[in-house]
Amino acid sequence: TFEATEVTVSSQSIGKILLLKLEEGQVLDSNQVVGIIDTTDLHLKKAQAIAQRDATSFQGENLETQIAVQEQNKQNILVDKARVEKLLKDGAATRKQLDDINGSLNLIDKQILAIRSQFNALREQVESIGRQIDQLKKSISDARIVNPVRGTVLTKYADPGEIANYGKPIYKIADLSVIFLRVYISGVQLPYIKTGQAVEVRYDKDETTNSSISGVVSWISQTAEFTPKTIQTKEERVNLVYAVKV
Repeated sequence: TFEATEVTVSSQSIGKILLLKLEEGQVLDSNQVVGIIDTTDLHLKKAQAIAQRDATSFQGENLETQIAVQEQNKQNILVDKARVEKLLKDGAATRKQLDDINGSLNLIDKQILAIRSQFNALREQVESIGRQIDQLKKSISDARIVNPVRGTVLTKYADPGEIANYGKPIYKIADLSVIFLRVYISGVQLPYIKTGQAVEVRYDKDETTNSSISGVVSWISQTAEFTPKTIQTKEERVNLVYAVKV
């Protein structure tokens, strides 16, 4: 029996299949987009997340403005403090005035620290929303059905209009330019076969002649098995055979 390396392409998204351009027997190139799954809900979630991120970023800008105002107030109070300290040396000011100014400076420092803590929390929130947006972009990209390998479509499992779930098989494809022939040999033939060995495969061309093609033995089963019912052997007396891939 001739075999090929088959690849089952499955859905990586959930939604209605809007487009699926393939038919059984069709040859597809690798990385070819063959279908699209509805992403309306994902785009709406992405737009909402972007708006939320922008609003949060704007709050951060407001906090930066508040910090700038507090820093300016602090500079003004420092000027007043220097003036009061000078007056205090001259006896023209009281100690209470200086204590009040120092209290105002401590209060401003605490307010700036509180605002900075809010700013850090907002920055982490913006980064978290950014990761959500990246995940949504990835999900939107996964809604495209991209053919992974060049080959021939063997079986089609879905059609446009159907609902695709994550992991639902869409179609099966195989590269038929490289195929394997699975044959079965008896124990008597086994010593004459080894992996890497070049062999000639003959198959029917018509009723009287054969066609031939060269191949290489790529695998030999380590254990014997009963002759498969689908295999017609020349020696019906052989019950145990070894599978070989060419």
